[in-house]
Amino acid sequence: MTATAAPPLAIDGGPKAVRSDPGDMFRWPIVTEEDEQAVLEVLRAGKMSGTDITQQFEREFAEWHGVEYALGHCNGTAALVAAMWACGVRRGDEVIAPSLTYWASAVPALSLGATPVFADVERDTLCIDPADVARKITSQTRAIVVVHYCGHPCDMDRIMALAEPRGIQVIEDVSHAHGGLYKGRLVGTLGHVGAMSCMAGKSLAIGEGGMLLTRDRGIYERAIAYGHYERHASLTDPELKRLAGLPLGGVKHRMHQLSSAMGRVQLRYYRERIVEIQRAMNYFWDLLEGTPGLRAHRPPKGSGSTMGGWYAAHGLYRPEELNGLPLAKFAEAVRAEGGICNPGCNFALHLHPVLNEADIYGDGQPTRIAHGARDVRQGPGSLPVTEQMQGWVYGIPWFKHYRPEIIEEHAAAYRKVAGSGMREAGSGVLVR
Repeated sequence: MTATAAPPLAIDGGPKAVRSDPGDMFRWPIVTEEDEQAVLEVLRAGKMSGTDITQQFEREFAEWHGVEYALGHCNGTAALVAAMWACGVRRGDEVIAPSLTYWASAVPALSLGATPVFADVERDTLCIDPADVARKITSQTRAIVVVHYCGHPCDMDRIMALAEPRGIQVIEDVSHAHGGLYKGRLVGTLGHVGAMSCMAGKSLAIGEGGMLLTRDRGIYERAIAYGHYERHASLTDPELKRLAGLPLGGVKHRMHQLSSAMGRVQLRYYRERIVEIQRAMNYFWDLLEGTPGLRAHRPPKGSGSTMGGWYAAHGLYRPEELNGLPLAKFAEAVRAEGGICNPGCNFALHLHPVLNEADIYGDGQPTRIAHGARDVRQGPGSLPVTEQMQGWVYGIPWFKHYRPEIIEEHAAAYRKVAGSGMREAGSGVLVR
């Protein structure tokens, strides 16, 4: 019996694997008449710069997470810098952060006179490597910023075991992982403070805004004092009360109430929406289980950990299982099939000139080393996993609905390319 030949790849003129109209499969956020009415009520009442709706949103956000305090911010970057200052980050301190992340996880430390010290990440989780964090801790370390990267929860048990005996504060950047679980507990509640962006592209999208979460009244009040001068009446700390009336950071971090109004509606439906997203995304990866060269970026089944809304969904690439086929060539072939596959991820922060050369505040030397006790700059080769990551990860479809027939077509595109199994030695060109 003669085996049926596999269809040629679309990049070679064969039929595409993805042929169905996706409809609203990838549309996000889901904006309904309820969202529109909530925003219009604020607009018509002229309450855009108030705080009453924002404080309702904060109470609901805190209740969802089971913590005492939530504080709305104008964006996630503001929430992160407020978290750093509230955790005691000051001039000359060091803040350990992953190099593989959006810049706001680390760069705001420079505005406080502190310096980021970058740790490597784990190849399978893409999250900060606790073993490398341990190597980076010094007597100057004030805080560790962990990023639940592309929705994958960090190993918080190991991070907290490193931090707490040393009095180091742990800041969770939850911008990629709203609603994600680590061993059954919501991320953002495991460290000393959580901070996150809720801008329009995130899985919890409220227009533009950020949120800070904590159980610590002191952190909460310091974050208010830093950038929420109009809410100083709620302060109980005697020193902060004495300084009330002006923001200690010289900034205004208030959340716009068009965003908090939309946020209240989005939060009302978010938890049921991420259930469907998780069902769809897990189905995609289940279909690809065992495919050479491809690994799911998700926690192990049965671990109690989840990917939340699966923001910035990525996969892990193992070129050695595909005869060394470069990721860029693989992704090109998947896109030719009608699929979604974008090689790479965030660039390595530790190699950027801003972190190594820029004198931002006129100190006469690079800002990163202007106030510290040592030169913490990290050149090529210092974080080997992070520096190779562009060839090891790729963006995948972010399905917002469980529609098996469409998901199956996208998975088929990946299987078809990975299963072609042919390339010219060393050329990176798929052939048959």
